[in-house]
Amino acid sequence: MRGGKGSNKKITMKDIAELAGVTKTTISRYFNGGYIKKETKEKIAKIIKKYNYEPNTFARLNAKQSRMIGIIVPALDSIVGSRVLTGLERTFREKHYMPIIMNTNHESVLELKYIEKLKRLNVDGIVLSATEITDEHRKLLKKLDIPIVIYGQEYSDGISIVNDDYNAGVEIGEYIGRKKHKNVGFIAVDEKDVAIGVTRRNGVLDGLSHYNIMDVSIAIADFSYESAMVATKELLKYKKLDAIICSTDRQAHGVYKVIKERGLKMPEDVSVISFGGYEIDEIIEPRLSTIKFDSLNAGICAANTLIDLINKVEVRNVLYINYEFIEGESVR
Repeated sequence: MRGGKGSNKKITMKDIAELAGVTKTTISRYFNGGYIKKETKEKIAKIIKKYNYEPNTFARLNAKQSRMIGIIVPALDSIVGSRVLTGLERTFREKHYMPIIMNTNHESVLELKYIEKLKRLNVDGIVLSATEITDEHRKLLKKLDIPIVIYGQEYSDGISIVNDDYNAGVEIGEYIGRKKHKNVGFIAVDEKDVAIGVTRRNGVLDGLSHYNIMDVSIAIADFSYESAMVATKELLKYKKLDAIICSTDRQAHGVYKVIKERGLKMPEDVSVISFGGYEIDEIIEPRLSTIKFDSLNAGICAANTLIDLINKVEVRNVLYINYEFIEGESVR
């Protein structure tokens, strides 16, 4: 044997096969999750532990299963996104898969390029946290011959894990209505993001309409703090508002800054409410009222769903993630 304890040479799969008295094919099956007798599996595991062997992932790309999973995310600085990513990474690691994480910075064209790249890497499956589902997405996904789970956007031709954006929006709208607010502003996002820009917005507007609040001032922003500040100034330019509803907590933080800069008080002059449930909402003043989705569980569900698909287990087409309303002190 070429490698051993104290040797400078690393042990190889061939060495492990010789030590275990089995073929290289059996060792390959061990690493790729194939069937092996219990006593053989235990013998191989002891040798791997003794020599601290780590398989070369890229040497296994032609194996039936690479044990690699592709994860495509729109941003790495998103608080909600990091919760989802934590659930994904933890679950895949516990199930002995290696995640490959790719960040698109909200560029949908990069999503398409990364899907094709991951396919060439022979990943067993992909989780796509999609910013939008375009016609190009649909064409590519239909040609894809590996399992994929879409998180964040509902995909009618495949498997989706989505937040219950509509009902969460209705709850926020009705809450503002019950508080007797009449002049309401809403910072929305572009309708390309169907989940937040359409579904969540429709829920908010329907909830407000239940209390006869129909004339809602709407400004469009992206997910950044700075863009929300611009949108807030636009909303306050022509009309005195009782309340501002934000699509995300990061937008709400931009609203806070503008309101304070103008010498207004919250919630006495303007109420603010949003979606996100960030930890910082607990310590900012006034404490922000917000909707918090179970994002960690969303990541766990997405990972388990993809693993089921890889193993040919039947799954639901759409799984909706629950939420909770956190009542702070930002609404009078």
